[in-house]
Amino acid sequence: MPAEQKQQDNETKPPVKIGLALAGGGPLAVVYEIGALAAIAEAIEGLDLNKADIYVGVSAGAVITSALANGVTPHQMCRLFVESDVEAAEGALLFRPETLLRPALRELAKRARTVPRLLAGSLLHYARNRKSLAGSFERMKEALPAGFLSADSLGRYLESVYSQAGRTNDFRKLGRKLIIVATDLDTGKAVRFGEAGWDSTPISTAVQASAAVPGLFPPVEINGHHFVDGALRKTMHSSIALEEGVELLLLVNPIVPYNARFKAGAGKLVNGGLIDVLSQTIRSILHSRLETGLASYQVSHPHVDILLFQPSETDAELFFTAMFSYNNRRHTCEQAYQHTRQALWQQRHNLAPKLARHGMRLRESVLQDKSLRLVSDQPPRKSLLELDAALTDLERYLRVVHGVEAQQE
Repeated sequence: MPAEQKQQDNETKPPVKIGLALAGGGPLAVVYEIGALAAIAEAIEGLDLNKADIYVGVSAGAVITSALANGVTPHQMCRLFVESDVEAAEGALLFRPETLLRPALRELAKRARTVPRLLAGSLLHYARNRKSLAGSFERMKEALPAGFLSADSLGRYLESVYSQAGRTNDFRKLGRKLIIVATDLDTGKAVRFGEAGWDSTPISTAVQASAAVPGLFPPVEINGHHFVDGALRKTMHSSIALEEGVELLLLVNPIVPYNARFKAGAGKLVNGGLIDVLSQTIRSILHSRLETGLASYQVSHPHVDILLFQPSETDAELFFTAMFSYNNRRHTCEQAYQHTRQALWQQRHNLAPKLARHGMRLRESVLQDKSLRLVSDQPPRKSLLELDAALTDLERYLRVVHGVEAQQE
């Protein structure tokens, strides 16, 4: 087909409606999703991850989708969240992972103040009844904090990022539809921040609520309601994007169960103790719900092309990295980037017709370029940070875009 005719067809054809839904999984999920999205952005020609029609984020996925809807690219997020162990130039807003380890002082102090009252009540109850000591002191459970770590710093950080020029912390002022899902603790129901009735909540506060993992972070109070992790009801809530009538739905799920039997002689997970057992249990539950949902979507929305990106079940290194670990973020992000590139290449024959239906194509030359990396092995010195970032962007542009154009010619 002549280039002029192809251009006219693209101009007359209505733009494809794209949805992006991201699951949670702690700080590890944030890092994995950044790496995976960076690979997707580079490899799929005609796709702009900052121009989706609807974004749906849950827990860690809420952090990423809120940034994408605000125009922050995956490569920029890599510098903000992953390469944040370098000293930034003046004015840069880098995320410091140690802020997630600060104790929830307000929650701890609040519970501590209840101890004298609860103890007195327990003693009085036992003195009057003289029956069960355990029953009388059961009320002391109210002194246990609802969470031990504070996520306030995450909310403040996102507020500062989204308050910069060209960005917004207001759902109603976004150019794209953003839905952040959290769970109302008192009803167990999912609430969609960004929809009518819940769109006045600041984006940063909604993200903090969606990421409030029960037992780890205290519930977030909004308008008299207390909210926790949005994954309590569904792993991804991708059905919200389907309700919007998307034609292409991109999903990134960073948490999958580990197959310890894929390799002969591999040790059993039970030998790893409680942490490995709980990790596998949580991963299996989350992934099972996701698989069930996807199977139903294929029946209810057969016309929608759904592309799922997730780690391999044989990735032992990713499994044995703690779900809430942030120490190995550079390596994990690069691993996600390279794994996604490999998956795109291996699935290229299956992906090609799906992408073509929406005016997109895989940049195979980019996927074949084994020299491409997302995260540097060592952080640059402060004096070289800005120059290094500029040169990296220029080199990536020449390889990803200009290289493809030269090949087409």
